Amino acid sequence: MRRTPLRGEVPRGYESAAALLRAILWMVTKKDWHGAENLPRSGGFLAVSNHVTYADPLTFAHFLYNNGCPPRFLGKESLFRAPVIGCIVRALDQVPVHRGTVKAKEAVDAGISFLERGDMIAIFPEGTLTRDPDLWPMVARTGTARMALTTGVPVVPVAQWGAQRLLGHYSKWLKPIPRKKVTVIAGPPIDLDDLRALPISKRTMREATDRIMATLTSMVEEMRGERAPAVPYDMRKAKS
Repeated sequence: MRRTPLRGEVPRGYESAAALLRAILWMVTKKDWHGAENLPRSGGFLAVSNHVTYADPLTFAHFLYNNGCPPRFLGKESLFRAPVIGCIVRALDQVPVHRGTVKAKEAVDAGISFLERGDMIAIFPEGTLTRDPDLWPMVARTGTARMALTTGVPVVPVAQWGAQRLLGHYSKWLKPIPRKKVTVIAGPPIDLDDLRALPISKRTMREATDRIMATLTSMVEEMRGERAPAVPYDMRKAKS
């Protein structure tokens, strides 16, 4: 049950759809949540998370919504055409990202406008499921950093681990029984103040992006009790 009042306004039908998804997640997951006090109570902010499975947006949203922060996602465009999930994200005023096209910047611009009016954006900076063989966070895209440096809003890391037991990496087969433990931890906002004082450039955006991913990786290391690779997996280098 959500005890924290929702901040801001939500589209019509948002709470009904959220109630349905929450009921399903209550039946198939065990919550191991920490750090909700790090979520801002007012004003725009970015919540960033690592991305292992197609179930991540649901468990990420569950944590945010139950703690009073109705998320608006920037998600890949194909998700908006998927059965069931596509209907939900379209109805809830989420933002499609047309990766690899001239329209990709439009999603970042939309995100900036939402943040500037005081909304919060939930985003996976990697832009897709991690390609790291052991599911560690990989090198991310810079769109999240552009939004953060343009608007000056806080960037709150929300690391998670365990959703892949519910829905495997790149799998479409749900494993609801037994209920799966999903750990979600929100950390303090990431310090980007030194970069905010500089002109926005490829260098500052890359530095901010790497700082965001390093924070998430450190949090996932603590969850897993393991050490991540010294050099994050780089999907672009792997392709080349």
